[in-house]
Amino acid sequence: MTRYFGTDGIRGVANKDLTPETAFKIGAYLGTKSDRVIIGKDTRKSSSMLESAIASGLSAYGADAYKIGYTSTPCLAYTVANGDFDYGIMISASHNPYYDNGIKIFAKDGLKIDNAIEEKIEDYIDGKVALKRAQSEKIGEIYDYREANGVYASWLYEHLYSDLKGLKVLFDLANGGAVYTFDRYKRYLDASTYDVMNDGPDGININEDCGSTHLEALVQRVKEGGYDVGFAFDGDADRVLACDSNGDIVDGDKLMYLLSLDLKEEGKLKDDVLVTTVMSNIGLYKALEAKGIRSVITAVGDRSVALEMESHDYRLGGEQSGHIIIKEDGMFGDGLKSALHILRIMVKTGKSLKELVKEVTIYPQLLVNKKTKHKKEIMEDEEVLAYIKSLEAKLNGSGRLLVRPSGTEPLIRVMAEAKSDEECETIVYAFIDHLRDKGYIEEE
Repeated sequence: MTRYFGTDGIRGVANKDLTPETAFKIGAYLGTKSDRVIIGKDTRKSSSMLESAIASGLSAYGADAYKIGYTSTPCLAYTVANGDFDYGIMISASHNPYYDNGIKIFAKDGLKIDNAIEEKIEDYIDGKVALKRAQSEKIGEIYDYREANGVYASWLYEHLYSDLKGLKVLFDLANGGAVYTFDRYKRYLDASTYDVMNDGPDGININEDCGSTHLEALVQRVKEGGYDVGFAFDGDADRVLACDSNGDIVDGDKLMYLLSLDLKEEGKLKDDVLVTTVMSNIGLYKALEAKGIRSVITAVGDRSVALEMESHDYRLGGEQSGHIIIKEDGMFGDGLKSALHILRIMVKTGKSLKELVKEVTIYPQLLVNKKTKHKKEIMEDEEVLAYIKSLEAKLNGSGRLLVRPSGTEPLIRVMAEAKSDEECETIVYAFIDHLRDKGYIEEE
């Protein structure tokens, strides 16, 4: 089990949990294993500090470092997958507030590195192994590679451009990496077809009351401004959520439903399969089933989705949060790419987003986290597992109970889906009471 890396790289409070010393060591380790490494960063105040540390580590241990500067995670992943680079390093804490930051590492195929490499990096961070610094002519160089945003935007244009005349679109750029990639893509759009908001990053306003985790302002402006659709990215733009012209939120489940239908119609949905995580709503599965599309369900995290897609060559997968992977265009989540796909479908069909996703009925959900020191025991207790099945049986196929331990905190997460909020509450708290009776949950 990895000690620093979570499901989306290393993440923590910048200069406290995630320091320049740690960043240097990550660069140093990869410097001994590679010749050329590309680095990108989002707009957090601490990103440049970590970028300098990583680049120095790479150079000191023999690799050339190429700095894109401010960019999105999808642009970084695209660049490492399509350029002559051994690794890509993205400095971002995604949807977290500005004082957090993170480091995620991509292999040359554009996929995140596996656990085995993460564990070796952690051993070096912890001083369990020693590495030799480069000397003389073997010391690496540090270069700017700012053309990457433009190359990525050109690729999106070549693959996904649609004439948006007749549509009015609003993009919330979350004061993050999307500001820099969209700035290069917008040259291909008619200025009358779109507007942007939250496009002035200042180092501390990334994700602040904006973006995919704070949709209120987007929803209000879409309704008041007469927009056909609004899209909101997170800080590093690898996910997107939407709202329709009425201001109703269209989450990742509904977006994946729409993309599934479109790919199936074009004969590009291998085995008619969509890969999702356990967090997707049962309403999505029922809507897909009605259209002859099968679901393959993985653990939480885009890496779990990507690995399942890669091992079976599935073409589409993602998460309810809006992290969507369309394999036809690359094995990484991409908010802007997903938004452009959705717009292409709207143009092709002449239908509104509301009409396109009307078949998906999202069931009510209730998620409750409870502190416990017994995560492992709970998930291995046969009586507890049997009780979960008995509660699900009461839902008679119209809901489910999902119980899973937190990967980073002493918590057990209990989520129910059902036809009503009342049913969700009944199921969740019946299970929590059961855990309390068995002594697994501390009294609060």
